[in-house]
Amino acid sequence: MTQISILGCGWLGLPLAKDLVKNGLLVKGSTTSSSKLAHIEKLGVLPFLMELQPNAIDGDITTFLMGSEILIIDIPPKLRSNNSEDFVGKMQTLIPFIEQSDVQNVLFVSSTSVYGEANDVVTETTPLNPDSEGGRQLVLVEQLLQSNPHFQTTILRFGGLVGPDRNPVRFLAGKENLPNAKAPINFIHQADCIGIIQKIIGLNCWNETFNAVSPYHPSREEYYTKKAIEWQLVAPTFDRTLAGRGKRISSDKLQTILKYIFAEIP
Repeated sequence: MTQISILGCGWLGLPLAKDLVKNGLLVKGSTTSSSKLAHIEKLGVLPFLMELQPNAIDGDITTFLMGSEILIIDIPPKLRSNNSEDFVGKMQTLIPFIEQSDVQNVLFVSSTSVYGEANDVVTETTPLNPDSEGGRQLVLVEQLLQSNPHFQTTILRFGGLVGPDRNPVRFLAGKENLPNAKAPINFIHQADCIGIIQKIIGLNCWNETFNAVSPYHPSREEYYTKKAIEWQLVAPTFDRTLAGRGKRISSDKLQTILKYIFAEIP
């Protein structure tokens, strides 16, 4: 039976772990919060208290990786922090442990922030041009993992993450004169994030890079107005003189290779 270790059982990692267990896989999951250990265990996941530091790992990383063929890394850097963490240093500390373990395949959850703010259709072949410190560190980590000969790595670049309890409209409600009214949204629902990861594992699709964004791309103004009504919030207003263009992330490669059909509108 395949065993998987999920480094980061948070908003996405925890429901993913739950689904993998339902599908008959053995799953180990890490958290930085001791209060979550009991809940993780109730889901049938073997819990580990684990936190990566730039020069050390707090927790039993060797046992966490032992016996697992697949490692899913879902601990993105703090992209919006003014003092971004040393995410590259954390991964450089982790990689030797992966090399010495049973892990053959790594799935790294990255972000479309690696492309920066291009005004065009963006595919996996679009040159990387991050305009944030978090995006820059993600690019370096992607390169570190995919160039390592000891394991195969698939990179999954998610767009904005939304779900039943998460949507950026909550933070934009009632705001006025927002820019980029006509720019397309590039979001993905939690259910599709999980479905795509399941597909990658089921098809043994390693050593690949995929954009993972819903093919539903309404404008920011259209989308946030609609979502504000759904969430019973005050709709934001937009300054149409600052319409902007914005990038549209293409997931065509993912849909073709994985034969994945998006199930949820974000």
